[in-house]
Amino acid sequence: MNLGKTVSGFLVQSPSRFFFRFFSSAFPSPRDLGTCIASLQSCAHVKNLTIGKQLHSWIVVNGFSDSPVSVTSLINMYSKCHLMNHALSVFDNSTYDRNVFAWNAIIAGFIANGLDEDAFLLYQRMWLDGVTPDKFTFPSAIKACSDLLEVRKIHGALCKVGLAYDPFSGSSLAHSYLEFGLMEVARKVFEELPLGDVVLLNSMINGYARIGKFDMALDIFGRIGKEGLVPSDVTVTGVLSILSMMGDLKNGRIIHGFAKKMGYESGVSVSNSLIDMYGKCKCTMEAVDIFETMVKDIFSWNIMIYVYEQSGDHVGTLRIFERMLGSRVLPDLVTVTTVVSSCSHLAALMLGKQIHGYMIVNGLGKNNDGHYIEDAYVTNAMMDMYAKCGSTRDAYLIFNSMTHKDVASWNIMIMGYGMHGYVDEALDMFSDMCASQLKPDEITFVGILSICSHAGLLVEGREILAQMASKYNVVPTIEHYTCVIDMLGRAGKLEEAHEILQKMPIEPNPIVWRAFLAGCRQHGNLSLAEMAAFRLLELEPNHCGSYVLISNVYGATCRYEEVSEVRHTMREQNLKKIPGCSWIELTNGIHPFVTGDKTHPEADFIYAGLNSLTARLREHGYVPNS
Repeated sequence: MNLGKTVSGFLVQSPSRFFFRFFSSAFPSPRDLGTCIASLQSCAHVKNLTIGKQLHSWIVVNGFSDSPVSVTSLINMYSKCHLMNHALSVFDNSTYDRNVFAWNAIIAGFIANGLDEDAFLLYQRMWLDGVTPDKFTFPSAIKACSDLLEVRKIHGALCKVGLAYDPFSGSSLAHSYLEFGLMEVARKVFEELPLGDVVLLNSMINGYARIGKFDMALDIFGRIGKEGLVPSDVTVTGVLSILSMMGDLKNGRIIHGFAKKMGYESGVSVSNSLIDMYGKCKCTMEAVDIFETMVKDIFSWNIMIYVYEQSGDHVGTLRIFERMLGSRVLPDLVTVTTVVSSCSHLAALMLGKQIHGYMIVNGLGKNNDGHYIEDAYVTNAMMDMYAKCGSTRDAYLIFNSMTHKDVASWNIMIMGYGMHGYVDEALDMFSDMCASQLKPDEITFVGILSICSHAGLLVEGREILAQMASKYNVVPTIEHYTCVIDMLGRAGKLEEAHEILQKMPIEPNPIVWRAFLAGCRQHGNLSLAEMAAFRLLELEPNHCGSYVLISNVYGATCRYEEVSEVRHTMREQNLKKIPGCSWIELTNGIHPFVTGDKTHPEADFIYAGLNSLTARLREHGYVPNS
């Protein structure tokens, strides 16, 4: 797979240079106000500020500044171009009595730009100016409201102006009550609304889904048929989203059948929801089948990339990413964050750097003023990629540049240093984290105890386990005990490890016993190994790893009859060891290899080189540890 040239060539390109040439010819000087307003609407749609300002100048020069339709259109254009100071200037400087349309445009503009508080202040000012809100004002005002008392005031105003039973305002009000946790009040508002069409029901389904009340959302869905209504494609999308979060494959397939029958499956949003549902239900091939036959948008590619990444097929993630680039679809922050995660798992540093470069060159993560908005999730993903790929210096540069470091940021650096043997740096980072008044969490201590295990720091490891609850208020979990058992097993302190196994307040799981068994194998303690193997086979009789470990213990002590018995048992139960897999990143792509793999086109050359190296190792006394 050759992603290098594709990424470095395509990712640095931007479509923005084509826009001006198109728009400068698309909007000649308007002949009249009607043409100008139509052009302003087009500018708003494509966010073309340059032409929008030229049209604004034309309006001023030709004396249309106080035309209500001009004011509303300019407010809309500047709002869509994210220049709310310009939009507010147009609104405030108009000399005519502003009508409800202008108020609606400016309030909606502030909400669309994430300025809810300003939008709500304008709504209050609207009342003071003697302008009565209409059915388009109230949904925006409700969305902008962050105070329950104010929501109740809006509810009263709706009743006062005769819009209490308006479906749009009523559904917004019900949504707001749901977000405040007032489910009974929301249900009452909903029940009082006329069910003229399926739109209101869709709104309630999505409202319940947003607060995690999936059963209530599905109950609303069940009412659609009872009311004699037909679910729309929006209904299907909402229900699929709920079923995907519930992992309900059976009902997901039923909805898929309904969507196919109604012809909704051909819609991009429904297809995307189906891919997401099948992916989250771990049916990757069914997700792929839908993806391959649909018309794709950026969301389709992102969902499919995420499906591969979540299924653990990181090579598949990079392959679908390569196809995305080949289809001339520009990646966004969601794409980049997901693909970088796969780069982390594959230690694909070169590709990870190219993606990081694309982010910088194309300004991903910048706001409309050209300044970077620090997104901890994206920054942590990039830092994690560098740390796991061994480039701890680059990871630290990102870490050091962060204005606000969260617990995950510190954990990434601690585990990154530990993973590559920088024990002192990892422990210093832990000390700095504690000094910064940021509280370590469970993941922090898994990282620290793992470092102690691999570095043989028994004293420090014991001390940290003892202090977790008392000093840091973090209760040790099974993962922490596993690290300590592994640490003691590596150091040959098998009796102490066994004592902890017996006394730990959590029932040991198979992972803990395997860590203990590995220590027994390493130090040749057959009696404890047999005891651990017995417990393992009780807990997980069908796990091949347990049989392989005990077989290796018997082999190390020359008990070959027992080795044969273990392997015979594995054959009888049809247990097979999952073959190991490794990979290497070269300039022409990532090359994965499975144990005994001869499918690579250069397999003969690779094995010849490997045999040559093995022969030279044997000459120097190397004996394989089977």
